Amino acid sequence: MSRKNLIIIIVAFIVEVLITYFIASFFSVRMIEVMFFTGIVFAGGTFYFSSSGGAISRLFASQASGQTGIILKRERFTYKLGPIFTASIIFFLIGLVFFILLVWGIIPPSQA
Repeated sequence: MSRKNLIIIIVAFIVEVLITYFIASFFSVRMIEVMFFTGIVFAGGTFYFSSSGGAISRLFASQASGQTGIILKRERFTYKLGPIFTASIIFFLIGLVFFILLVWGIIPPSQA
């Protein structure tokens, strides 16, 4: 892994932690209680925006073909697993572990 990608992963991870912290403080819950859900949003969002040619692309192409009568070339579905997606998956997996520990009662509920 190159130094540039490692720096991008660290910065993306820090940004995800900060966003999760602010969401948790807004709802007055512990950060580990929302890490799983924000991890899903981060991973899904980065996958959606780094991929191309999916169902949404076909929908827009079909709408354009219906309006203009010109058949557009279909774009194949491709995705790019970049460093930001890697950081989001790591954050999601850490949140999943905390969520499982919370559900099983190993981590006690907050006393607030």
